[in-house]
Amino acid sequence: MPKKVSSQKKIYVLDTSVIIHDHNSFLNFKDNDVAIPITVLEELDNFKRGNDTKNFEAREFTRLVDKLSENHTLQEWIPLDNSQKSRFKIIISDNNLKLNAEKIFDERKNDHKILNAAISLQEQEKDSLVILVTKDINLRIKAKALNLVAEDYNTGKVADVSDLYLGKERIENLSSEVIKEIYEKGFLEDCSFLEDRKRNNNFYILKNGKASSLAFYNCHENRLDRVEKLNAYGIVPRNAEQAFALHAILNPNIKLVTIQGVAGTGKTLLALAGAIEQKRDFKQIILARPIVPLSNKDIGFLPGDIKDKINPYMEPLWDNLKFIKNQFSEMDKKHKQILEMQKNEKIVITPLAYIRGRSLSDIIFIVDEAQNLTPHEVKTIITRAGENTKMIFTGDINQIDTPYLDEHSNGLSYLIDRVKGNKLYAHVALEKGERSELANVANELL
Repeated sequence: MPKKVSSQKKIYVLDTSVIIHDHNSFLNFKDNDVAIPITVLEELDNFKRGNDTKNFEAREFTRLVDKLSENHTLQEWIPLDNSQKSRFKIIISDNNLKLNAEKIFDERKNDHKILNAAISLQEQEKDSLVILVTKDINLRIKAKALNLVAEDYNTGKVADVSDLYLGKERIENLSSEVIKEIYEKGFLEDCSFLEDRKRNNNFYILKNGKASSLAFYNCHENRLDRVEKLNAYGIVPRNAEQAFALHAILNPNIKLVTIQGVAGTGKTLLALAGAIEQKRDFKQIILARPIVPLSNKDIGFLPGDIKDKINPYMEPLWDNLKFIKNQFSEMDKKHKQILEMQKNEKIVITPLAYIRGRSLSDIIFIVDEAQNLTPHEVKTIITRAGENTKMIFTGDINQIDTPYLDEHSNGLSYLIDRVKGNKLYAHVALEKGERSELANVANELL
């Protein structure tokens, strides 16, 4: 990168991946110019139809640009604010470039047209620093190979996921009186021993030698409450973390819960069991997950109608529901109640794309695989919450299936980092796998 980066005027060139990640992205480069290659407009045109989030982002962006260019052409610099320090335009690549990405990489593809547009701009604006911004790692590498400055879109990224909030803490060497009191009374009003470690709705493992107790900081009563291992429709927590997670799910004062953990830790099972346990408090339980096809194959490749196409992606949710039903015999009242809930659509499993535009009231809404969502998608989902709605997000930030997200930029990491400490929110990181010994071996050694 040139040495005079800080003093140079910057022009950010945005790739399609940035726009469909956040349609407002071009407004987030304060006091700097923003340029969009015309190839990006062409790609966005292909995204304008559909119910997926990327389709919504594409449509919203084109509406914004149309409004912005009302009295201008897009070949001129258009002010983005009243100070006119930040401007916007559409750029076209020059076919007579000395450094031509299409010739160098020996292929005519949209990524190379975008690179050429940025190179053209770099040659025209010699006093400015041109920076290509893209969520595509390969495109960033190609840009740097052509001596273009390239970076990821950092708005909404969590700086250090190794320090991501866990929602739990272990406190050693407490007096035996503290452990005895919380066991006998069920709560502790004197939390002074927590000092600066006190956080709203945080969970604690209190230890005194071999004696221990699980606790939860009840911010509504300003005290530590004892956490017991509750039974939710036949599902009993197998470790302290699972007990914490189920406690948060069943707590009526907590409206937003996130559960993060590797495969087999019981995230979705606990969320579903806890939701069914509260069936009398809500009109409906909705389980949703983003559809992320494997091998980048579109859902249209699958045979059958829309239900047939969607079912393979929803199968893990059905598996958890079957597991809960199988805790009881077919003649058991609780088994029949789950079947009745399915029949009456009190339990609904659906793709996340079908939720857009709805107002969710009197509902427990479980979002599985939330690590495959963008921060903007997470915000859109939570703003759907109406009266008496509880939302539970589950996922593993280290198992992301979408090409333009990583552990820093996905919606689950963003949500955990931004909402921690809120009175309506609780988070638990599950670390111990409980699916099977074999699954634990895979998580630890492979």
